[in-house]
Amino acid sequence: MRIERFMSFKDKTAVITGGTSGIGYEMVRILEPYNKVLVVARQSPRLETLQAEFPSIDIYPADLSKPQEYEALADRIIKDHSHIDVLINNAAVQNTPTYLSDEFSYDSMIPEIHLNFTSVCALSYLLLPALLNEKREAVIVNINSGLALAPKTGSAIYCATKGGMNVFSQSLGYQLEHTNIRVMQAFLPLVETPMTEGRGSGKISAQNAAFDIILGIEKGVSVENIGKAKILRFLLAVAPKLARKIMKGS
Repeated sequence: MRIERFMSFKDKTAVITGGTSGIGYEMVRILEPYNKVLVVARQSPRLETLQAEFPSIDIYPADLSKPQEYEALADRIIKDHSHIDVLINNAAVQNTPTYLSDEFSYDSMIPEIHLNFTSVCALSYLLLPALLNEKREAVIVNINSGLALAPKTGSAIYCATKGGMNVFSQSLGYQLEHTNIRVMQAFLPLVETPMTEGRGSGKISAQNAAFDIILGIEKGVSVENIGKAKILRFLLAVAPKLARKIMKGS
């Protein structure tokens, strides 16, 4: 682990959604020794295991695919913590069947949109009272994907939510540019997580993805392109038709 590299990222209060596995878990592991970490995730044995592994974290059980839970969740967090330095909107789900597939589930569409996109918009607003502070810098970090820039054939809903997150993050950044809050996006390539199990190759590890995201927060950037997302950006600039063809079949 390269935790020691982040010694300037300490004494912060950080909210991480989807912190029980994958990239979220790795960010918890990196940040917990030197910061107060608040984890938002569905109530499950994994959340209880996380609490046992990291007793200093605060856990907030919530199902982010259900908008009716957002206000109560934010109220609990703000009641417990007067200020937040970092909000990391990481939780996401990706349903891969196409509309023509027998495996496509109509009932999964709305929960996927809420989890991947609605919750990001809602928490960014509902937690503003704890993020806004004239004396402290704060950052909203939205974990995005190269699929926001060029979609693939499958996972149309996922691609759309990530595309929406990209536009939302840019607009929100404009709204907050004269405040203490910076809005950052981390664009990821394919990462080895439970969500991508059995799909694709050449993945980066969740630990390396988490490391690079936190490095981007420390650098103070608004966009952090990680791994092959940097190549995709370049291809979209110099050969957009080729880039879209590659991503279509990914």
